[in-house]
This record gives sequence, structure tokens and C-alpha cells, in this order.
Amino acid sequence: MTTDTTLNIRPFRPEDEAAVVDLWQRCALVTPRNDPHKDIAAKLAFQPDLFFVGALDGQVIASVMVGYEGHRGWVNYLAVHPDHQRRGFGRQMMAHAETVLRDLGCPKLNLQVRETNLSVRGFYESLGFTSDHVIGLGKRLA
Repeated sequence: MTTDTTLNIRPFRPEDEAAVVDLWQRCALVTPRNDPHKDIAAKLAFQPDLFFVGALDGQVIASVMVGYEGHRGWVNYLAVHPDHQRRGFGRQMMAHAETVLRDLGCPKLNLQVRETNLSVRGFYESLGFTSDHVIGLGKRLA
């Protein structure tokens, strides 16, 4: 679905933290292993200019964290407030993330979706993402 409303996509500001944490909780992006405040602090310590929020009528209703290490780009914490989903705002946030990464010279964008989050997998597939047929492995260092 498209929308005539365009988000004001801008860099994250410290005063956005409470709204962003609330957004992530409403979107079920926070798990017991994720401390959203620590995740925000970590992002602000590394590539803080790649953390964006989408505001509508002055209210933060969307977010995306982007990263690029010179080989691949990554997207984390893409979220749109449940009351504003299916109106094109997620597409706007992803388009912004892709533009920023392209401008940095990034050749490929990666993201991870929890196996249990089937509805969001369809969203990403509608944006052209496909399975790379790899197994995601992880190791917690902290």
C-alpha cells in the first residue's frame, strides 16, 4: 500500500530515545537478551550518523539502524509503529537506508529476520530481498 504522507526521516537525537525504545517494544523487536538502551548507546558510539528515525506530525513512528564496514551493509531495528503500518512508511525507511548505503559505496545489503517473525519476512520479500541460502551464526561476546 502506498501513502501520500511522507515521513520526516532524520538522524536520531538523544531526546528520541524514550520514543524509540517504546516503538521497538510495541513492534516486539526487544527480546530478553536485548537491552534497547545499551543497543542505542552502542550505535551512538559507532556510526551514529547511520541511525535514523521517521517522524510524522512531530512524533517518532519509525526507526532504522544502518551499518557498513566496507564490505556489506546491514539494517537493524527497522520499525514502524503498529498504528502506522501498511501505509508505506517501512518502505520509505528502507529506501532511505539503501540510499545512504549506496552513497557510501556499499555493494550489498544484508539483514536478519527472526524465524518466528513470518509477517515481516513477506515485507522484506516485497522489497526485493531474497534468501541468500546461508545459515546465520552468532556468538555473544557480551
